[in-house]
Amino acid sequence: MDRSATTPTLLADLGGTNVRFALADTRAAAPLLLDSVRRYRVKDFDTLADTIGQYFADTGHTASHAIIAAAGRIANGETVQITNNPWAVSAHGLEAEIGFERVRLVNDFAAQGMSIPLLQKDQLQPVGRVLAPEHDGKSSQSFVVMGPGTGLGVAGLLLRFGHWIVLETEGGHAGFAAHTAEDVEILHRLNARFGRVSNERMICGNGLVNLYLALADINGQQAQEYTPEDITARATDGSDALCVRTVETLAGIFGSVAGDLVLSLGGWDGVYLTGGVLKILMPWLQSGGFRERFEAKGRFRDTMEHVPTIAITHPEPGLLGAAALAVLESGRTLAR
Repeated sequence: MDRSATTPTLLADLGGTNVRFALADTRAAAPLLLDSVRRYRVKDFDTLADTIGQYFADTGHTASHAIIAAAGRIANGETVQITNNPWAVSAHGLEAEIGFERVRLVNDFAAQGMSIPLLQKDQLQPVGRVLAPEHDGKSSQSFVVMGPGTGLGVAGLLLRFGHWIVLETEGGHAGFAAHTAEDVEILHRLNARFGRVSNERMICGNGLVNLYLALADINGQQAQEYTPEDITARATDGSDALCVRTVETLAGIFGSVAGDLVLSLGGWDGVYLTGGVLKILMPWLQSGGFRERFEAKGRFRDTMEHVPTIAITHPEPGLLGAAALAVLESGRTLAR
């Protein structure tokens, strides 16, 4: 869509717990206006339109176009029922209610993936010994983008001779594949609680609690009524061995699922890790079983040893990726 970028584009990154807003200047080399970022709790508002109205009132900003990155499957490019969140969002409904000329809905991890062309090297941190790939724009590369927050997001990202293409998926809801004897025991307990067990049941904030309860039962220990924050805090200070084991177990399963996604999506050029829980998990990803289980893919081990896993450290990758999409929608090309 070619249009003159005379006004900024509203950006939203909508998850299960929070919604973040910002503005994009599609004419700028750094299109995301970081000083415009605001965060709101989903539970404090009835609808996304109400929250947008609050953002405009709080900041004095306005916009005629919007890109909404939402945690859920976008149906026909028009509607989304947010996963882990009671809101349903309609692009045309927002256009009518707010008065936007155009609203585009994208999956939140599609936006996370589109942040990658705009990221600087100091906003990327290798997990393991394999360094981040270079994007020369002259070759064909394929990546996985994934990470834990309120849920588990997954996307594919393709670089095809200078053109970035994002593949929207709901891979976090794929069924969990047990790889170790302990995995099998965990699966049995979660299956008794939930029926079908997806990867998201373990690799997310509440997944820490699910794993903690399963491991307590496996080891015959009395479980405490811990929140995800309780578990990570006690793991960090070493005050509770079961909490330490819980976070280590999540890191290992995370690595196993990340490796499976490389095989499934052909992401041989790297896995970009992101999500709201990632920062808390980083010490265990670096020192625990993440890379070992990532690489442990049988006949593909030699190949997997050379696939980089890279953590995105930018504070707002979802909004940055939405800004990249706004640039492309304005008829311009990305600077990198």
